[in-house]
Amino acid sequence: MSIETIIAKYGLAALFLGAGIEGETVVVAGGLLSHKGLLPLPGAMAAAAAGSFVADQIFFSAGRYFRGKAWVKRQQQRPIFARALGLLERYPIGFIFAFRFIYGFRTISPIAIGTTRVETKLFLLINAIAAVVWGIVFTGIGYLFGHSFEKLIERFLPDKHAILIVGGAVVAVAAIVGAIHWWRTRGKAAT
Repeated sequence: MSIETIIAKYGLAALFLGAGIEGETVVVAGGLLSHKGLLPLPGAMAAAAAGSFVADQIFFSAGRYFRGKAWVKRQQQRPIFARALGLLERYPIGFIFAFRFIYGFRTISPIAIGTTRVETKLFLLINAIAAVVWGIVFTGIGYLFGHSFEKLIERFLPDKHAILIVGGAVVAVAAIVGAIHWWRTRGKAAT
């Protein structure tokens, strides 16, 4: 089975999961694949929005229901958690809408918001609107700049399979580095 066939078969499901786990890079890649005709653009936008929405709802619920547990308390000790709460206090609706667009706040913010008195219905509504906007914007970036990106890639890597292999290697290395970082910070937090 070719890589194109795999992407055509699992593309939107992979985009849904990637939007929730990794974020912008996967969603922009989904836009690029839409530009190439491997994914439908409206489907890519919907999968990106849905993946982001579901992941943030899960993180919000985790913050809400597990706020007394050790792993949430470890998150509360991080400086970024305090910054997220400070922004939430100053700009409650604006921050709930914008956190996914602010580098470094994507995962921690819904957990932080979940530990506060923000109503679940309010978070759900603003999260849904923000996820749709985010999905459209970042998928659109990949789609609109797809032609320029393809020309750049063709200049350096004329083999399309090599592009996918390099992209897969980058994702694998990022996952390994992320896992090592998580393991080290987890060990430091326990001591």
